[in-house]
Amino acid sequence: MQRIYLDHNATTAVDPAVLDAMLPYFSSDFGNASSIHTFGQRARAAVETAREQVATLLNARPQEIVFTSGGTESDNHAIFGVAQALLPVRPGTHIITTTIEHEAVLNACQALEKQGLAVTYLPVNREGLINLDDLRRALRPETVLITVMHANNELGTIQPLAEIGQIAAEADVYFHTDAVQSAGKIPVDVKALQLDLLSISGHKFYGPKGVGALFIKSGTRLRQLLYGGHHQRGFRPGTENVAGIVGLGKAAELARVSLENDVARVSRLRDTLEQGILASVPDSRVNSTNAPRTPNTTNVLFPGLEGEALVIALDLKGLACSTGAACSSGAVEPSHVLTAIGLPAPEARASIRFSLGRHTTESEINTALELIPAAVSHLRKLSPTYHPA
Repeated sequence: MQRIYLDHNATTAVDPAVLDAMLPYFSSDFGNASSIHTFGQRARAAVETAREQVATLLNARPQEIVFTSGGTESDNHAIFGVAQALLPVRPGTHIITTTIEHEAVLNACQALEKQGLAVTYLPVNREGLINLDDLRRALRPETVLITVMHANNELGTIQPLAEIGQIAAEADVYFHTDAVQSAGKIPVDVKALQLDLLSISGHKFYGPKGVGALFIKSGTRLRQLLYGGHHQRGFRPGTENVAGIVGLGKAAELARVSLENDVARVSRLRDTLEQGILASVPDSRVNSTNAPRTPNTTNVLFPGLEGEALVIALDLKGLACSTGAACSSGAVEPSHVLTAIGLPAPEARASIRFSLGRHTTESEINTALELIPAAVSHLRKLSPTYHPA
């Protein structure tokens, strides 16, 4: 059976060139990057090369890149780090975020609320975008941080970060973005977007799992979360994951080189998939189709179905997709992202995310367009809730 993977927003395969770059650091070049002997210095050189590669992808300076265990740690460090650094000087510390953030941001903000900090959760429209006037109205004298994701993991919608960055700069408020779903897929320029903090994760763009990075603009007041040695300028103590960091750096380098071609090719395939589904599956529609989106992501509503049943049916036919964020799989409640854009719970549960990747082929999309309509038709015949329009 041919297996087709359309769940690249959950994770990606490690690129062969990334794996080749990593392998020596599991064996011959196994040194601790903090050791002063030759083994250690070879590891240190590899870490610093990776730091330069990640910085180049983001248009940052190498010294502004701190390696982490992934997107969740990076998000938590940005949010807790700013709040804890500024709470003593701005009592009643206030943070602004959105209702469609990843749980790494939402749960961090909710934890701060339990500690007495104030958080404003901005709503989004049907397209999954915030209203900039809502953001301006939410600002307070005690606001210390705006954290708005760049691209949504379920919808692919891209927030207007340049405009948000300008608002944050004018208000003298730190600005953080979760760029886990945008880095490596669309251009990300921390200077043009006026960002102070940005989170990425390697396994979302063909790097290894368990490694990510946090961009920290020079001069940003940020308290460390972990305590130990003096690694990474004291921001993130602990022996560096050299092999993982090398892999992240190589993935960043590959993304920078292939970005333009990837965007053009993958967006064409995504559009072919969308148009084919809409033409062959009655009553289907694409969620947030009018918003700027990452080129690889589509979220399709199939009224009258349970999304998980469709995911299972397609998987049995060899096609992998998802009902939303992998971190939320198994959740009883409908997607908080889809309900935030106004979908009733039954429609949120009937929505499927297809996310393409660098290695997705036209043949795979054509096969998917045979499997999806057949699976939907079969399940609708069994559904007591589907009534054709």
